[in-house]
Amino acid sequence: MEHIEMYLENFLYSCVGLAIHGFELVGVLIIIVAGIKGVIKYIKKESDVRLQLAQGMALGLEFKLGSEILRTVIVREFTEIALVAAIIAVRAALTFLIHWEIKNEEHTENNIS
Repeated sequence: MEHIEMYLENFLYSCVGLAIHGFELVGVLIIIVAGIKGVIKYIKKESDVRLQLAQGMALGLEFKLGSEILRTVIVREFTEIALVAAIIAVRAALTFLIHWEIKNEEHTENNIS
C-alpha cells in the first residue's frame, strides 16, 4: 500500500510539474506574440495598439499566474510557500493593473468613436 501512495505522489508531482511548465510556456508565447503584433500595429500607426498589447499581456500573465497557483501544490517548506505567495501577489497586481488599463483604453476609444 505504501508503494502505491509513493507512486501516486510521484505521478502527481510529475503531472503538476508538466502543467506548470506548460502554462509558463503558453504565457510566455502569448506575451511574445502580443509584443510582435504590438510592434507591427505601432509601425502601421493603428489606433488600438495599446489595447491589443494590454489584452495580450493580461492573457499571458493569467497563464503564468495559473502556473504559480499550481506550484503551491508541490511546495514542501514554509519559505517556498512565502515565495510563491509573493509571486502570486505581484502577478495578480500586474494583471489587475493591466485590466484597469484595458478598461480605461476601451473607455477612451469609445469616447473618441
